[in-house]
Amino acid sequence: MEGLPRNGTPLECSPLGGGQARAIAEAFRPVQAWGNRRDYYYTRGKLGSDPLYDGVLQHLPEDGLPLLDLGCGLGLFAHVLRQRGHRQPYLGVDVDAGKIARAQRAAAGLDEVRFECLDVQAPLPAQAGHVLLLDVLQYLDMQPQLDLLRAASARVAAGGRLLLRTPLATGDRRDRTTRVADRLAWLVGWMGTRPRHYPAPAQLTATLAEAGLQVDTLRPLHGRTPFNSWLLVARRSPV
Repeated sequence: MEGLPRNGTPLECSPLGGGQARAIAEAFRPVQAWGNRRDYYYTRGKLGSDPLYDGVLQHLPEDGLPLLDLGCGLGLFAHVLRQRGHRQPYLGVDVDAGKIARAQRAAAGLDEVRFECLDVQAPLPAQAGHVLLLDVLQYLDMQPQLDLLRAASARVAAGGRLLLRTPLATGDRRDRTTRVADRLAWLVGWMGTRPRHYPAPAQLTATLAEAGLQVDTLRPLHGRTPFNSWLLVARRSPV
């Protein structure tokens, strides 16, 4: 596939340990013993199987710049951030009002962590710093993807980074598996919209470069999962 390194070297990263995952999942345990535990078990499973958080944190400087998490879902990255000792202000936004409400409840004990219900296709919060865009792009059509990349790039401060994980249109087994899983997540109601467009790597890198960011080589970030997940790190030069 054009724009991809041949046999791209996966990042050396791992999921959270069982104790770490359980500690975060406790924040999502329902107050009533008979309450719905879907978020609790999802959090344990997600944190304990996906190397996303370790992989992204390896590229997130501890420089005090605020962090904007676009399409944050339940806000798990905020919990991992604080568990690992990162103290920068965090703002997570997502279009799913139900997830945002549950994220706010679970993060009640975390300092300088905020959540807002916002469609990432609307004007983004006026916050400059580092930006996360994790497993979001495939739920937008191509032109809205490009618009979001430009808008997200504009929120990257001098010396800041845009950390992007996304599946890519590679046409291999991982690609096909990811498309099926994303569609199932929509059909069962976990995601509020169906997958729409899987980006081509060359278009991603060109769009970010045009927005003034220095783009690193794409690296696989799927760990032992069967999905077609790739990490892209884009940086804005310091003043």
